[in-house]
Amino acid sequence: QVHLVESGGGLVQAGGSLRLSCAASGSIFSINAMGWYRQAPGKQRELVAVISSGGSTNYAASVKGRFTISRDNAKNTVYLQMNSLKPEDTAVYYCNTPARTMGWGQGTQVTVSS
Repeated sequence: QVHLVESGGGLVQAGGSLRLSCAASGSIFSINAMGWYRQAPGKQRELVAVISSGGSTNYAASVKGRFTISRDNAKNTVYLQMNSLKPEDTAVYYCNTPARTMGWGQGTQVTVSS
């Protein structure tokens, strides 16, 4: 069972930036596509960014051009650089595979004030 630990969230003003990290235990990390999800209060968890094992990326329309997903397989870590943050980006952010095959971590809270 792979264990995921998200970090890097916080409170930021609109227009600001944050960099999230997701550290994964286990050697299978490097062979999996990984994604960042977010869940706002009262809403379903949504996938906002995906990176393949080879480094190809895809983004939800709501974050495209503002967020960048990357990974360091040597460190079993995936990152999410978030720029030009908006209040609607406020959510708990999680990482997992696109098929949600790993156990969920505790997430990291991102709050964007207007």
